[in-house]
Amino acid sequence: MPNGLPIPVIIDCDTGVDDALALLFAVRHPGIDLRAVTCVAGNTDVDGVVRNTLTVLETAGAPVVPVARGAERPLVEAPRSAAHVHGRDGMGDLGLPAPRRTPADVDAVTLLRHEILASPRPVTLVPTAPLTNIALLLRTHPEVTRNIERIVFMGGAAGAGNATPVAEFNVWHDPEAAAILLTAGVPITMYGLDVFNRVVVPAAEVHRLRASAEPGARLAGDLLAHRPAAPDTTAGGPDETAGGLGDAGALCAVVDPEGLTTHRLPVEVSLAPGPARGQTVVDRRSRIGESELHEGTREQALVDVGLDVDVPRYVKLYLETVGTGSGGTR
Repeated sequence: MPNGLPIPVIIDCDTGVDDALALLFAVRHPGIDLRAVTCVAGNTDVDGVVRNTLTVLETAGAPVVPVARGAERPLVEAPRSAAHVHGRDGMGDLGLPAPRRTPADVDAVTLLRHEILASPRPVTLVPTAPLTNIALLLRTHPEVTRNIERIVFMGGAAGAGNATPVAEFNVWHDPEAAAILLTAGVPITMYGLDVFNRVVVPAAEVHRLRASAEPGARLAGDLLAHRPAAPDTTAGGPDETAGGLGDAGALCAVVDPEGLTTHRLPVEVSLAPGPARGQTVVDRRSRIGESELHEGTREQALVDVGLDVDVPRYVKLYLETVGTGSGGTR
């Protein structure tokens, strides 16, 4: 927190089990001033994302935060949900009640532009979803970059993918949008699968959260139990399953960047049809190769790529945060 002030943050999400975990953290951490949440199709359809987002904010007891509906589909591709991971409703089919809150009466791009430019201090933009809304914002209103401190996005991979052998879901869902993000001209941190999969809450802590009388903490426990990341050796049932923080780790990296080891590396998105489409090609070589020697170099975006993470540090940070009251929202 620079000068002891909370960080102005806007989240663009496709809520989603782990997007919900990220929202719970953002609402409750006193170092975050959550200014808005925008929604995009991804883990489920965009109307389901809006519903899930409002439900999470309501359950967490968040102050009023504007929530806006965004893109229904990627720039080029057809929408492809992740219901096999997040359930039919995108929230693990937990049977959560419909929210009483309603979304803003403007679209996501309009809300993003307004909140970024209206912020008294530069905003940290945290996309935890396919990057369609962000690409539309950057192409329609490029002036917003003057008041963006950094973009910390959950997406991509320097190693293996999950949607394909080489492509991570958020980037694979809308590769053209991800390529536009990399041209934003602001500092970018990539919180990709290389660290995403490693931050796992132990089974005992998941069980403790699920037994909480406080609705937000209990929801966090139920969500963690839905997405087992590493079965505990003593696991005997759903109440004793370790759960991955997923997208919430990107919010941990916003308030505690020292817990994430990054390397500033050239990154580009593969847009060609075929098995590599959607891959984030991260150049980790120490020197140029034959391709550059024979064909010349291409301009590539330099990105702070997360390659290592202090797992106990982020697990502790998350658990200490989700059990507290509402944080520094306006």
